[in-house]
Amino acid sequence: MFYQIFKYTGIAAQHLDAPMVEQRSQYLSHRAALGATTSTLRIEARYLLAIAKELPLEPDRMVSSAELESAAHRWHTRATTRRHRTKDGLCGKRLFLMVARHWLTFLDRWQPPAPPPCPEAARLAEFINYLERERGWSPATIRDLRYRLAAFLRMCCAPPRSLGDLTMADIERTLQQEAAQAGWSRISLRKHTDSLRVFLRYTESRGWSTPGLADALALPCLFQGEHLPLGPTWEEVQRLLDAVQGDHPTAIRDRAILLLLITYGLRAGEVCRLRLEDLDWEREHLTIRRSKQQSRLQTYPLARTVGDALLRYLKEARPACAHREVFITAIAPRQPITTSILWHIVGPRLRALQVSLRHVGPHALRHACATHLLAEGFTLKEIGDHLGHRTAEATAHYARVDLQGLREVADFDLGGLL
Repeated sequence: MFYQIFKYTGIAAQHLDAPMVEQRSQYLSHRAALGATTSTLRIEARYLLAIAKELPLEPDRMVSSAELESAAHRWHTRATTRRHRTKDGLCGKRLFLMVARHWLTFLDRWQPPAPPPCPEAARLAEFINYLERERGWSPATIRDLRYRLAAFLRMCCAPPRSLGDLTMADIERTLQQEAAQAGWSRISLRKHTDSLRVFLRYTESRGWSTPGLADALALPCLFQGEHLPLGPTWEEVQRLLDAVQGDHPTAIRDRAILLLLITYGLRAGEVCRLRLEDLDWEREHLTIRRSKQQSRLQTYPLARTVGDALLRYLKEARPACAHREVFITAIAPRQPITTSILWHIVGPRLRALQVSLRHVGPHALRHACATHLLAEGFTLKEIGDHLGHRTAEATAHYARVDLQGLREVADFDLGGLL
């Protein structure tokens, strides 16, 4: 493997004479199979050589985070004191840690740091099970809720305190601390408080906490219109699409993604989960797995513009890989895109248009789609079905942002009716 990566046999020989040559070669072959370029493999091979020398790995022994940090610090200290290695700097240390973690994970030798213990972990797990089995909450919502409730319990229920000792003063103080540390807006604070009330009602029903806390917990006030869904105008959406042109593989992929978000109002996770078998070219259908009900499938007619963009991406720009997801990362390792990648596809481009929006992620295009359908005369029921809403209340918000429609109502001449 090293003779394939390095041009000069002397350099390849240095890598072959170093410790753990077989394990390093296997990992580099694995990375090459994932689509890593030769230049990337050279960089990783150099770091693997440094890691193998700096971190002697005894057979079948796990490596802890503290050991790895110590090895990276020793290597970084020596590297920055040598004139020809000063360019490594802090970036070099981060790469040392990243490559080491990936390699040790590949070898099943990495022992990640244990998460901080969560007080009342058993009761939190029972509550999460209740949400999954009886309330039917989506996995994404439950995952976010578990993370936030665990952080809340660490702050206010650390031993020797427990849920039974919790007072309203404790809850309010903890919420203020969390909001200050995370920089929450009133909308975020309200969502967290509302979730906390659901949790407290459950703990009260089980006799774990003082009765009445959930009802006494006041929701933060929101100004009128503060929580309304806002997205770019349809003119701004067209400008966004016009800005994504060209024959570069990334541009071809990103245009197909934007058309899906705009045409069907999909959530970010729904685009990321789209699989090759979800595209029925014979019937011209598109099947979507809904984020909030992943067992629920929804079929759309495949619009011509969307179909052409997807077909071009699959033929010209999608890298060859074993994954069945439609959209794959543009650089190695080749893997399905994530929601964070999707945000970076949409956010910077919307900002470049200088749109006056607080949030410029993929969800803004979902709001733009809904508002456009409302302006075109579709009913709230039709819009809700298109967006995959489970309740009419979820769609009713868009009626409150149809300013043009409200102006037409205000200008309506009642004539002799008054």
